[in-house]
This record gives sequence, structure tokens and C-alpha cells, in this order.
Amino acid sequence: MLKQTFLLSALLFGLSACQSTDVAKQDTVPLQGRWHIEAIQGQPTVDYSPAQITFDAEGKISGNNSCNNFFGQYSQQGQELKIIPGGSTMKACVDALMQQEHKVMQALPLVAKAKLVQGRLTLLSSDDKPVLVLSQLK
Repeated sequence: MLKQTFLLSALLFGLSACQSTDVAKQDTVPLQGRWHIEAIQGQPTVDYSPAQITFDAEGKISGNNSCNNFFGQYSQQGQELKIIPGGSTMKACVDALMQQEHKVMQALPLVAKAKLVQGRLTLLSSDDKPVLVLSQLK
């Protein structure tokens, strides 16, 4: 009887492990490509702002934070997302774009999750508040 209980437990554990792997794959949000930054922590970006971010297949990010170019890394597991800014160029721009650039760079490390809804990629904080709202560039 003990042997049968052990085998049944092992079988159920094995099946549940397979199921959770499939769920994680379904939850993965496709990030790769270029995305225009539409909003930063609930505030829309400046009209015609060049703010954009590119996610590549090797876990690297690059983009324009409104004035300067930036680069860094990201890691993704399911809907969980971590962005680690590496650095940026340092040219001066008009005040509005410099302020927006500062907000972008402050927002990137706050990202904890990614969610894709109606073609918009929303990057959320750990408490599910929108940090960045992005639309894909062609």
C-alpha cells in the first residue's frame, strides 16, 4: 500500500510540474523589437518625442530616453521583467526633453512585470502600477 501511495504521489507531482512549465510559457510577453514610449508613470510623453526602447533576443536593451541614447540589460521569466540600465550618452537638449529623459531613466529600474494588452506593452512596478506604456514600432 505504501508503494502505491508513493507511486501515485510521484505521478501527480510530475504532472503538476509539467503543467506549471506550460503555464509559464503561455504567460511570456513577447518583448523583442522596437517600442515607442507613450507614457511614463501615468504621464504622456512630449509630442513627437524620440523616446523608444529596443529589446533584443540576447537580453540587451537600447534606445533613446528622449534626448540621449541609452543601453542596458533585461531578464524575463514569464510576465516578470527586470531592466538594468547600463549607461547613456550625455548631450544637452531642451528642458522638456531633459526632464522627460530623467523620468525615463528613473522608471526603468522600477519595472517588475510586463503585460501586453491591445497591442500596447505596459511595464508595471511590483505593486502593479504602470511604469511605462509602449507601442510597437514597425
